[in-house]
Amino acid sequence: MERTSESDLVSLLAATRGVYKRIFGGVDPKIAVSAPGRVNLIGEHTDYNQGFVLPMALQMGTVVVGSPREDRIISIVTTAEETEEPKRVEFPVPMEGGALEPGEPRWANYVKGVIQHYEAGPLPGFSAVIASNVPLGGGLSSSASLEVATYTFLQQLRPDDGDPVTKALVCQKAEHTFAMMPCGIMDQFISVMGKEGHALLIDCRSLETHLVPLSDPNVVVLITNSNVRHILTGSEYPTRRRQCEEAAKVLGKASLREANMADLEASKALLSEEVYRRAKHVIGEIERTARAAEALQSKDYKIFGQLMVESHNSLRDDYEVSCPELDELVSAALEIPGVYGSRMTGGGFGGCTVTLLESGAAEKVRRHIEEKYSRTATFYLTQPSDGAKVHRLP
Repeated sequence: MERTSESDLVSLLAATRGVYKRIFGGVDPKIAVSAPGRVNLIGEHTDYNQGFVLPMALQMGTVVVGSPREDRIISIVTTAEETEEPKRVEFPVPMEGGALEPGEPRWANYVKGVIQHYEAGPLPGFSAVIASNVPLGGGLSSSASLEVATYTFLQQLRPDDGDPVTKALVCQKAEHTFAMMPCGIMDQFISVMGKEGHALLIDCRSLETHLVPLSDPNVVVLITNSNVRHILTGSEYPTRRRQCEEAAKVLGKASLREANMADLEASKALLSEEVYRRAKHVIGEIERTARAAEALQSKDYKIFGQLMVESHNSLRDDYEVSCPELDELVSAALEIPGVYGSRMTGGGFGGCTVTLLESGAAEKVRRHIEEKYSRTATFYLTQPSDGAKVHRLP
């Protein structure tokens, strides 16, 4: 079981600097930045419904190292072993009024989108190497980590006004327009604004945030990767989003954030059974997330854990985004004393579960899950980390 720590990111940064030096003429990079992935403790599929979410930034992230260049060429290399070829892309800096276009390879679209929507002034050319230790396709938001790291890198080339909300919104826009994924705002917000020792309650309607302490040494967060990959650009995610919009329209609400269970029951006859269940999950999940933040604030881990389990069951039965492997992992975790709660996390259809448990139970839980799980899982013990940062180079 991996215990993630800040030293992992330092090691990744050192290795990435070595790759840069080897590829780009034996010189050291002048800029180094990083941005974390995230795990969502509770509040799934609520962000694009203007609800509440409660993520924390991980000690795993994406690093970008590089330097400006004079020829108005952007040259980017990824070290990701799992990504499709090519691992290097080159293109000219877009002229004023010009536009980059999404295409192949897909990983580069996240970078291109941020470059296209960065509004702090004309960018110079640059060379850069990108590396990440966030599991791809694991529901830990490797994509937002890449977007926010890219934006942070661009800020060093051409500083903007430093507004964190604008930064997150530009990164979200990049994912919408270049990766064609209609994601909510949670992933980019927590990657920008995460704080060590805290989860972050985000109101996705007002964009207000509230730090919630999560630094009790007797409590740990266990992330279990099912190692079942999911690709969110398939039809399932956009379909869920359209169903939520349909439900809100029938209920006469701007979004499902405005609705309660009484509203839903009053309009049940006007909704298909499937759309009703989608709305039931979202309305219930928004309420659960607000309650969970209060429980975490008061260190009532038992209540928090119960809400995590309710969340998973709703995602499985009403929103239908779980899968047998995730259900296996949650069920196995809940069989061991010392586990407060467990649930799937992320978009669904694979990826990871998140479990809140007593620190002394972690190893026993890992062994039990390994014995019960029909596949091979990967485990990470982690704690809340800071958001995006600039690293000083010697």
